[in-house]
Amino acid sequence: MTPPIATHPKTLRIGDLEIANRVVLAPMTGITDVPFRRQVAGLGAGLVVSEMTASADLVNGRPMSVLRCEATGLGPHVVQLAGCETRWMAEGARIAEASGADIIDINMGCPARKVTGGAGQSGSALMRDLDHALRLIEATIVAVKVPVTLKMRLGWDDRTINAPELARRAEAAGIQLITVHGRTRCQFYKGEADWGAIRAVRDAIHIPLIVNGDITSFETAVTALEMSGADAVMVGRGAYGRPWVPGQIARRFETGIAEPVPTLAAQRSHLRTLYEDILGHYGQHIGLRHARKHLGWALDAAAAASCAPADSLRGWKQKILTAEDPAAVHRSLDDAFDNFAWSAAA
Repeated sequence: MTPPIATHPKTLRIGDLEIANRVVLAPMTGITDVPFRRQVAGLGAGLVVSEMTASADLVNGRPMSVLRCEATGLGPHVVQLAGCETRWMAEGARIAEASGADIIDINMGCPARKVTGGAGQSGSALMRDLDHALRLIEATIVAVKVPVTLKMRLGWDDRTINAPELARRAEAAGIQLITVHGRTRCQFYKGEADWGAIRAVRDAIHIPLIVNGDITSFETAVTALEMSGADAVMVGRGAYGRPWVPGQIARRFETGIAEPVPTLAAQRSHLRTLYEDILGHYGQHIGLRHARKHLGWALDAAAAASCAPADSLRGWKQKILTAEDPAAVHRSLDDAFDNFAWSAAA
């Protein structure tokens, strides 16, 4: 048995809330809905965050925005809001709190053009105007009694690395935790996350700090913590098709024991559960389409674990991701995983 490593995480607190461990599932649009958050939390993540919700859409009662903010029973329930007007952020935060949010997270990190461009100027675009960003932060904090946290990038581009300044001012305004993705907005997801650049944020604040970007394994989590000086890690794309990854990282921090990739039988069980939960959450018509990305990523993970041939994986994905009948999807998943198991045994 390997003893716990030196970076054994201490308790993480957000306001008066104690988080189970220091591995968090990132908010990801179109990904971290209730079914996926429920599964990742059940597999051991310390905290899971909702998809980004436009505050104005929530205030105006758009059904999908309302659905994203509904309490899940997972606890703590974290709702991430985006916006560029104080009135919408304040009212959106009040609605989210009334709907059961235990924490409000403000998005100042999304790089998508539809969020940062046009009249929206939300997400990471707010890092180009820190005075305006602070007005949004202050309006949100004043509107609610629950803790408010902030997610950001290093800056807009390489010439404006202002995350330390924004973090310092946000802490002074009352923000209780900060997450930094180690890229600028103009990098989008290209290149590698610069965990070392986040160290300047650690030096600027006293509240908890989470490092985000390219954390896909225990080894990358340890390196990210060491380089950034952060208190916790946030896993995003590393959980695509691998919902067990955050929990495995968290348990290894506690025990020092490396867990193997789940068996193909366990992977199939996780996927079947997620698929049915998605259909139940959205209804069959929307759920069938929404589930396809998860099915594809899970097939990629299973094929990698079994060393299945690329042409076999392509064939199964073509069949499963175009199926319109849930029963047919389940039958094909069983056949695909049986085929992968045969590849693993060959």
